[in-house]
Order: sequence, then structure tokens, then C-alpha cells
Amino acid sequence: MAALLLDGAVGTALMAKINARGIEEHDPVWAFNMRYPEVVRELAAEYQQAGADIIQANTFTANRQSVGHFSNYAVTDVVREAMILAKDAVKGTSTKVAAAAGALSTLLKPYGTLTPEECDEIYMEQLEPAIKEGADCIFLLTFMDLAMMKIAAQAALRFGVPVYCSMTFEKRRRTIMGNTVKQVVDTLGPLGVSGVGMNCSLGPAESMEVIREYRELTDMPLFFKPNSGKPVVSSDGTTTQPYTAERFAEEVSPALDFVSFVGGCCGTDVAYTRALRQAIDSRG
Repeated sequence: MAALLLDGAVGTALMAKINARGIEEHDPVWAFNMRYPEVVRELAAEYQQAGADIIQANTFTANRQSVGHFSNYAVTDVVREAMILAKDAVKGTSTKVAAAAGALSTLLKPYGTLTPEECDEIYMEQLEPAIKEGADCIFLLTFMDLAMMKIAAQAALRFGVPVYCSMTFEKRRRTIMGNTVKQVVDTLGPLGVSGVGMNCSLGPAESMEVIREYRELTDMPLFFKPNSGKPVVSSDGTTTQPYTAERFAEEVSPALDFVSFVGGCCGTDVAYTRALRQAIDSRG
């Protein structure tokens, strides 16, 4: 069965759209749901038109720790608006919408001040309004602490929709907190999540060893969303991506033999989604 196509980046792609309008924006991208809703909807629609089977709502960092810094916003309102915009963008199509949630900015005890109970409350608060607005599934993305991922996954599973868990790895095939692929599989598999994998941090070529290790250790559906490589900053301050959309799709293609979900993370945009669509379709 062919891999389902995910979208590309949301945060970096939205920021690029805002910058292209000549706006210098410093607020978190979740605030764009309220400040620039037409841009958020436009990006979602473009990913759908590029062939994505599942897109993310702009909810990744819309949690109490981030939204709480802004007295004029509430988590429920931000998440609800994100879902409304995404669902409207794919209305009348077969494209699904995922509620996305990421790692929190505070570490769990004993490394930080966050208790497991507080962590659970934060994820429930973020995910509940997304489910009420019709999220088809939940993506837990860019986690580097397996203990936090476990709490988030247990919270997400209460809602009865598919939950996909994706960690972010370093070149040594461990997360920053030292978690291995085997530990991820052994911890999350028994919970009943619908898929596991990796996203962010590494480009497609560097990520391949990690996603192959997943395949060696589990027959669960795999989730693969690498970056477009480490950005290159020129002497004039211009930032470019080392991977073109075509090269990105080419280097991701070997994973199409064994992953169930594939897309792009930071630095990717609609062009990368379109290139991946062509790579998937060329396999028949």
C-alpha cells in the first residue's frame, strides 16, 4: 500500500508567507490563527491542492505555556480557530486534518519543574477543543523526551482517534534526552498508538538510518517527516535550504518502501509536498 502523504512545515512556511508580505513578525505562529487567518487557511489549502492526504492544523505550540504569555488569547480559542481554518481549507475533499501538538518548553521533574499531572492537564487542554472541532487524528511531533511523549500519548488516546507519535533524533540515533529507537518502540507500542516515527532535526539522508532502525524493530505504521537539511546562511544574511524539493523527494524515496506516512518538516513548503506526491504516484 502506498504511503499517505503529509504536508510540509507549518511554522516556517507560515512565517515565510508573512515575511513575503513585508511584515516583520515576532509573535508565535499560533497567533497567526487570529491575526492572519487568511494566510493560515491559504497554506492549508495549498498543501491540500499539492496532494497531501493529511494536513496539520496550526496548533503545534498552542499550549498553556506559550499562549499563557499573551493575556488577550486563550488556548481553547486559538486551537478552535486553527481547526476551523484547516477544516474549511479542505472542505469537499478527502484530505484529513490532524491536531498537532509538540513538546513543552519546560522539562519534567527531576530535570525541570513540570509534574506529570501538570503535563497531562496541558495536553488535555490543547487537544480537547481540536477534537470538538472535528480533528481526524492527532500528531504528537518533535518530542525529545520519551517520558513526556508517553504522558502526551496517554492523554491523546483518551479521545478515541488515531494517535501518531514522532520523536526528533540526533545523528547518533538518540534523542537529546538519550532515548533510543528501541525505547520509543517498547514504550509507545503497548499504549496502542497508531504509528511511531521521527521528524525534524535531520535532513532526509541523515534521517534514513533512524527510520530504517524503526522498521527493523517494529511492524507498526511508520511516520517520517524530515527537515529540508540544515539552513545555510550566506554573508548577506540570506537563508537557503541545502535540499531542493526535487532532491528532497529523491532522498526520501527509499523510505517509501516501508513507511506509512511521509512528509516534510522545517524548511519544506508546498513545492516539497508536490515533489513527494509525484514520487509516491510514480510508484503506481
